[in-house]
Amino acid sequence: MIRVLGIETSCDETAASVVALDDASAHPEILSPRILSNVILSQVEEHAAFGGVVPEIAARAHVEALDGIVEAALEDAGVTLADVDAIAATAGPGLVGGLIVGLMTAKAIAAAAGKPLIAVNHLEGHALTARLTDGLEFPYLLLLVSGGHTQIVRVAGVGDYRRWATTIDDALGEAFDKVAKMLALPYPGGPNVEKAAARGDPARFAFPRPMKGSAQPDFSFSGLKTAVRQAAAAIAPLSEQDVADICASFQAAVADALADRVERALLRFRAEYPDKIAPALVVAGGVAANRAIHETLERLCADSGFRFVAPPHRLCTDNAAMIAWAGIERLNADMAETGAFDFVPRSRWPLDEVSAPVVGSGRRGAKA
Repeated sequence: MIRVLGIETSCDETAASVVALDDASAHPEILSPRILSNVILSQVEEHAAFGGVVPEIAARAHVEALDGIVEAALEDAGVTLADVDAIAATAGPGLVGGLIVGLMTAKAIAAAAGKPLIAVNHLEGHALTARLTDGLEFPYLLLLVSGGHTQIVRVAGVGDYRRWATTIDDALGEAFDKVAKMLALPYPGGPNVEKAAARGDPARFAFPRPMKGSAQPDFSFSGLKTAVRQAAAAIAPLSEQDVADICASFQAAVADALADRVERALLRFRAEYPDKIAPALVVAGGVAANRAIHETLERLCADSGFRFVAPPHRLCTDNAAMIAWAGIERLNADMAETGAFDFVPRSRWPLDEVSAPVVGSGRRGAKA
């Protein structure tokens, strides 16, 4: 059995988890992982007054909470550090202050306990979660939708990722948060937009479906966000029903645009893997918890002959179980970094470092 302690501090959740994998040497194609513990402390209350995550507040909160979270994860799992085979920690991308807290804590624990350290790409944690929850075999298609990323990625193996599409402006989670702020909805924006949309009329506002029908495979949400602002300004002051209708119309536009972009990727996947008997689309990231998006993509997959896989809500949002699992995957693939103790946190760290960035690249590295 392999047991890995995972630590996640890339944004505003402080999390630790212990994940185990039973010996798979006899049947390596059959995965039998178990989440022994998964402790997550949200910082929503600390950031709510500011309408978004404040990096300095997040970093201080991680410092105050992380030791206790790690102790709780070990206790919940019924293990000690002596029983753990390795320590895995998110090393990027994310808010650099939080990354420093988590990675330095992991380095200290690993050094004191004499355990290997694995520096994990947060996006790889999302990319591999479907293998933890559903035992999915490679290759598969991943739609990663979160506060900082909106990408379609072909996942062919551990460390073998190719980005097929990305956003050319806002990430989808960012667009949800900005729309919420325009409409004076509380933080966090995504869940509150979805809650308001449940009471609204999705046909009231004819918002654009960005990039729909375009030969370019990428996403765009900046224009949709501008259309929402203009619609809200035109009928201000807004009633509760106005807000609900805007949210419902915005959410419908997002779902339609995503379905159009994803459908192109499904066709490409079919063409590149014609012998794949049961192709799968995995939807991961915080926005994957949105029911309207979930149901739209589930119908698309059913119509296209794809299996639809979405991890449970607690494993869609940021968590340490996916980080521990990515550590196990890398251990099994003999891909754990030998120099992880020297690894420097990366605020930008593309999952696919081969494809040229679409948004741009600077001193901190490529954004997308």
